[in-house]
Amino acid sequence: MEVSEKVKSSRIIDHSDVTRIEVEGKELIIVGTAHISKESAELVKNVIESERPDTVCVELDNQRFKALSENKKWEALDLKEVIRKKQLSTLLINILLASYQKKLGDKLGVIPGVELLAAINIAKDNSIPVELCDRDVRITLKRSWNSMSLWQKLKFLTSGIAGIYDKEEITEEKLAELKQTDVMNNLMNELGKALPVLKLVLIDERDQYLTKKILESPGSRIVAVVGAGHVKGIVAAVKDHERISLSDLEKVPASSIWVKIIGWAIPVIILASIIIIGFSKGFTAAGDNAVFWVLANGIPASIGSLIAFAHPFTIVISFIAAPLTSLTPLIGAGYVAAFVQSYYAPPIVKEFSTVSTDARKLRNWWQNRLLRIMLVFVLCSLGSVIGTYVGAYEIIKNLLN
Repeated sequence: MEVSEKVKSSRIIDHSDVTRIEVEGKELIIVGTAHISKESAELVKNVIESERPDTVCVELDNQRFKALSENKKWEALDLKEVIRKKQLSTLLINILLASYQKKLGDKLGVIPGVELLAAINIAKDNSIPVELCDRDVRITLKRSWNSMSLWQKLKFLTSGIAGIYDKEEITEEKLAELKQTDVMNNLMNELGKALPVLKLVLIDERDQYLTKKILESPGSRIVAVVGAGHVKGIVAAVKDHERISLSDLEKVPASSIWVKIIGWAIPVIILASIIIIGFSKGFTAAGDNAVFWVLANGIPASIGSLIAFAHPFTIVISFIAAPLTSLTPLIGAGYVAAFVQSYYAPPIVKEFSTVSTDARKLRNWWQNRLLRIMLVFVLCSLGSVIGTYVGAYEIIKNLLN
C-alpha cells in the first residue's frame, strides 16, 4: 500500500492546518480545525471552494448533526426514555462536556461546531456530497463509561465539574492559543493523562473510525474536516487502515464479569446472612437485621434526594426503593428516584435549551429541573451505595458474632 503525506502543499491551498495524503488512488485533503474558531470556519470555506472535491467528510454523526443544524439538542430529548434505558450516566457526561465547550465558545464569541456546519453548507451550495464520518456519540459515551472503573468514573466527573467551574480568566495570549487549537480534543488529552482509557475511546478509537469512514467515502478527491487533535491520529491510521474494523469500534462492551458477580453476590450474602441469623439467633434477631438493612439503605438515599430538593414523593420513593434495588443489580435507586422526579417535576422547554449554560453555575443545578433530576440521580445513588456497604458490614458482623 502506497501512502504519501504532504503538509503545506502548494497545489491550491497552502496552510499549516491542511494536510494532504495520497493512498490507493485517493487524495485526502484533511483540514484540522478548532471547534470554536471563526478562522477555522473561514479556512474550511476556502478549502472546499478551491479544491472542489468529490466528497466532503465531516467529524459529525447523525445525532450531533441534528443538534447543531436544528439547535434542538436538549429540547428533543425524551428524558423518560433515557431513564428507562439507564443512560443517565452518559447524559450527565454529555451535559458536562457540552457545558465546558459552550463556556469556551462564549468567551471566544463563537458557536461550538460552526466550522462543521460551514463545511456542510458550503458543500451543499456547490452540489458536493457530504458524508458524516464520526461514530455515533451515544456509542462513544457508552464505551467510555463502560470502560472506566467506579474510581475512574468519579475522577472523570470531578475533572469535568472542575473544568466547568474554573474561574481562571482567559488572557489575550490564551485566547489566541485557543483559537489555533481543537479545544475539546485538548480537554480530552488532558483527561487522558489522568485516565488513559478515556483518551483511548474518545480520541484514539475515533481517529481510526474517522479514517476508515473517510477512506470508504465515494470519490478520488476528498476534503475531510476534523478537529485539529485528530489529524495526527488519522495520518497514522491511514497507514494501517486495512486492519481497522468499524463493527468492532461500534460494539458497546459488556460490563466486567466481576461487576456482575459482585452485583449478585451482595444480595445473596445479605439474604443468606439474615436467614442464617434467623435460624441461629431467632427470628427477632433476623427481623432486627432486616430493619437495619432497610434503614441503612433508605435513610441515606432519601437524604440524597432531599439535598437535591426533590419532590416529596421522590424522597419517599427513594427511601422505599433503595433497600429493594440494593438487592438486585438490574436497576439502581437513583434511576427509580430520577424517573419519579421526572414525572412529578418535569423540565420545561426553556430548561432544556439553557442546560449547557445553567450547568456552569452550581446553584442552577437546583433551579433547572433537568439538572435537578441529574442531582437526584447522583445523590440518591450515592446514598444507596453508602447504605448498602454500611448495612452489609453490620449484618455480616452480627452473623460472625
